[in-house]
Amino acid sequence: MPRSCLICQHPDRESIDKALARQASNRELARIYSLSEASVRRHRSNHLPARMVMAEKAAELVEADNLLDQVGDLQRRALGILDRAEEAGELKTALSAIREARGNLELLAKLLGELDERPVMNLNISPEWLQLRAVIVGALEPHPEALGAVVGALEAAEDG
Repeated sequence: MPRSCLICQHPDRESIDKALARQASNRELARIYSLSEASVRRHRSNHLPARMVMAEKAAELVEADNLLDQVGDLQRRALGILDRAEEAGELKTALSAIREARGNLELLAKLLGELDERPVMNLNISPEWLQLRAVIVGALEPHPEALGAVVGALEAAEDG
């Protein structure tokens, strides 16, 4: 006879399910509720109601929309202050409003995934690439035809 799920029988099942829907760690939940990590993993896979996971994701979307609305509201207010400051000739206040509006735009771009903040790396001068290139060229020295083809391709890629 198959064993029944320990978590389905657990007095704190609802709390455990909610934590699982929020992507809590199996190991952490096992520690908190004195369960095995395997029991938590099996329950997550086999018994966690799909509608609970979907409800959690819907709540995250609502929260994200609310955050975007709040940033949009801050942007409108900053631009309103900018307009009033310019009309009144208050340049210091206008500059502060411009700074705030720029910060809001940057935050909106980050939230919407439209701002790539990864550092730009010039691979052609990277010590790791130069070392790798030397290894490749060295390995191909006994094969002059292949060496010429690879060096030509690398130079063309570096120029492009």
